[in-house]
Amino acid sequence: MINIHRHTIQLRDVQLFYLDTHTDAPVILCLHGRYGRAETWYDFMQQYGERYRIIAPEHRGHGLSDKPLGSYTAEELADDAHQLLEALGLTSVIVIGHSLGGQVAAYLTAAHPEKVISLAILDKAAFGPDERVWIPVEELPDADPVTADWPLPFMSRAAAEQYLRETQDTEISCQYFMKSLVETEEGVTFLFSRQAMAANILHNVSWYHILEQITCLTLIVRAHHSESLPDEEWEKMKRCLSCVMPYEMTTEDHNVHLSEPELFYRYVDNFLKVSFNA
Repeated sequence: MINIHRHTIQLRDVQLFYLDTHTDAPVILCLHGRYGRAETWYDFMQQYGERYRIIAPEHRGHGLSDKPLGSYTAEELADDAHQLLEALGLTSVIVIGHSLGGQVAAYLTAAHPEKVISLAILDKAAFGPDERVWIPVEELPDADPVTADWPLPFMSRAAAEQYLRETQDTEISCQYFMKSLVETEEGVTFLFSRQAMAANILHNVSWYHILEQITCLTLIVRAHHSESLPDEEWEKMKRCLSCVMPYEMTTEDHNVHLSEPELFYRYVDNFLKVSFNA
């Protein structure tokens, strides 16, 4: 069993919470998806923590990290990740990101190619509006489109679990949200800021131009018949990347790193082997 250490670090304008195996080995930076937690990488850290130092931060707006008012763009989240690497004195990493984390990982790689050995993007398409429309922070909605109609706060954790089981397609998705449940004086709600989620969604833009800037080996993995990464976008992403390793899972679960661990780790093993032999 790998020991996983819990830390909080002060960056320029935000405190981030992160998990760290402290292994004396090459570093893998793992970035979770929207609404997620660093904890979603727990099994990955157990799988690879003896051979690699695994660091999994929680993005601003999520989990135990700070949740200031802001734009929550991929650029901002990528800059947080870069500041974390700088603060920890890390000069060379492999970056793996799921969903929103994959987008952030791509932005980090494009902005700081000297720091990234190789990149993995998990079930995230690069499409979006061609131009960003900036929303002043005082005009941001209180909640994102996904959770806006959820009956928050829940009366109890049991009520929250029942609601999630009724509304989520899979047990993995249900557990994904349950990892963010927190009890407050008003009831049970989520650790993530719904306003932050709204800001991130509203400020999203197409990032194919970011992929075109990336020259390192890039693993892309999608779910079978992925709704998040449909065929047209999948092919376009492969064309944009100069050194791409594409794989598809056999299940349709968006959480590709959790749904079929044996198959996923086989893909990652090959990716890591090529990364260090390149």
